[in-house]
Amino acid sequence: MSRIRKIIAAVLVLGCIPACTKKEEVREPVKIEDLATQHETEFGGVYIGITIDDFNDLGFTYGDSVSVVFSNGYTLEDIPYYNGYYVDAGEPLLIAYPGYDYVKAAINYGEDLWERAGLRATRYESLFVQAKLDEHSRASIYLNEAGKYADIQAARDIHYSDDPTKYPSDIVFANFRSIAPGSIRNGSLYRSASPCDNQHNRAPYVDALMEENGINAILNLSDSHLKIRGYLEKDDFSSPYFLSLYEADKVVPLALNMNYLSDEFAVTVAQGLTELSRLEPPYLIHCTEGKDRTCFVCMLVEALAGASYQEIAEDYMLTYDNYYRITEKSEPEKYKTILEKNLDAMIRSVVNDDTVDITSADLSAYAEKYLQKAGMSSEEIEAFRRRITE
Repeated sequence: MSRIRKIIAAVLVLGCIPACTKKEEVREPVKIEDLATQHETEFGGVYIGITIDDFNDLGFTYGDSVSVVFSNGYTLEDIPYYNGYYVDAGEPLLIAYPGYDYVKAAINYGEDLWERAGLRATRYESLFVQAKLDEHSRASIYLNEAGKYADIQAARDIHYSDDPTKYPSDIVFANFRSIAPGSIRNGSLYRSASPCDNQHNRAPYVDALMEENGINAILNLSDSHLKIRGYLEKDDFSSPYFLSLYEADKVVPLALNMNYLSDEFAVTVAQGLTELSRLEPPYLIHCTEGKDRTCFVCMLVEALAGASYQEIAEDYMLTYDNYYRITEKSEPEKYKTILEKNLDAMIRSVVNDDTVDITSADLSAYAEKYLQKAGMSSEEIEAFRRRITE
């Protein structure tokens, strides 16, 4: 960063009072102050201007409790610091996700923290204006309690490799598959990682599989036209089949954030499905990894087509098998936790009734009601359903 960071290490903790147990971790409390911030718009959050490695070198450890204080006074008190999104939907965290340039404060599957906190970009000096630099609100991070959330970090810590040689096949590496729960016609609908954003090295593999399976139209959940054009200009872009579909106006980009609890999310999904239904299948639905936004939309479409909870869950967990080799047999506790914390929460947001047993309910009716509330007419819903079932 262009500004010198003020890092203060607090007084050493010399010992532990008698009430401490062996399991309690005693560490130097540290704080880091007056860091620049950057609005992260895709998932909604605030990048804080220190790299993950530098932040951890200061003494912060995954599973710690931290407090984040912004210069306008907005404070996130006693939130977990994780290397994954291991909190419930709508809960705040500080995250060091692999591949991120900086640590980030965010609301998991929730509203944009930048907007919630009321942070605004301002310019103070003429040099910043001339150089087109932004001086943002600042942020400070304080170690609140060492290791407070370490048990959750340990239980949910999962990561994958971007090396294709570490996977049993190109299909697994690309997280590419046909989905046909309920009445979905086999070969009409597919899901995958991104065929255009190559940050995880998967785009060329997805592109080849799209061509092999005759994909005719794409619902791109993660990108805007501007971002797609940026991918096309990169030296590593190698997805000619995607390009042919994009140039033929057969790619529907939604630039969807991950706040599936918001009305805006529902409206955007409904608009995307309506637009997709005007094109001929086979369809591909993808985001960046084909894991979170893709999960929600595929769950919704599968439910609309009459899929049972078990069918939806089995398809959802194939992604965790592909990326992390987590199956019900290999890691039953993690398998159960992922379903409960991720998929079940998404389904409940569609059902919107805590008294309903989602494992046995007619999810089709709830999916249709969700889309109607989001702006799709009964005729538009039926037109899309026919595209993937007849």
